[in-house]
Amino acid sequence: MILEIRAVPPFGKNGFVIGSEKTREAVVIDPGDEVDELLDIVGQRRLEVTRILLTHAHVDHVTGVGAAKRALGVPIYLHKDDNFLYEAVPEQAAFFGFEAARPPPVDHFYDPAQTFAMGEWEISVHHTPGHCPGGVCLAVGVAGEAKRDLFVGDTLFAGSIGRTDLPGADHGTLLRSIKDVLFAFGDAARVYPGHGPATTIGQERRSNPFLI
Repeated sequence: MILEIRAVPPFGKNGFVIGSEKTREAVVIDPGDEVDELLDIVGQRRLEVTRILLTHAHVDHVTGVGAAKRALGVPIYLHKDDNFLYEAVPEQAAFFGFEAARPPPVDHFYDPAQTFAMGEWEISVHHTPGHCPGGVCLAVGVAGEAKRDLFVGDTLFAGSIGRTDLPGADHGTLLRSIKDVLFAFGDAARVYPGHGPATTIGQERRSNPFLI
């Protein structure tokens, strides 16, 4: 699988381009302030992006959606329970002391247990509320095989978990999402958080102080 990760100040938020080496089909996940770097990757690697997939709608994860939509002309996907945050991006930014443009409208809300094809790969959508009401995990693997890479937004980090002091967040719900949804993928599942380094489900199950 093609996997490119970029992060820039001030949030150091991870944005992703993932794709198929065989077909060059790709998706962009959570384009934020690093969007120009993600678009450069798309051009350099001659990828055919089919979708912009959002793990959730906090401002740092969506500031680049407008630029990505203009450049790529592909649909934007989000969980419906986060649409209130998405529509309030300028207000979210003001809360943190900066300005952000209102992003273009969401084209599609994820269906329950939705799956997308990307060449030989498939991307399944799993609702993981807690950090926010509409958080999702995007689980990526070869069709017909069990192994999955997990793009989890701000639900789980290496050695930490998502904050639950923002509107719509709930600590107990977050822990249930991690233990009931993410842990079900098994210890070998690779985890790509919205901030910081990659980890595995096994590593977090064994050593994450918030989950022991």
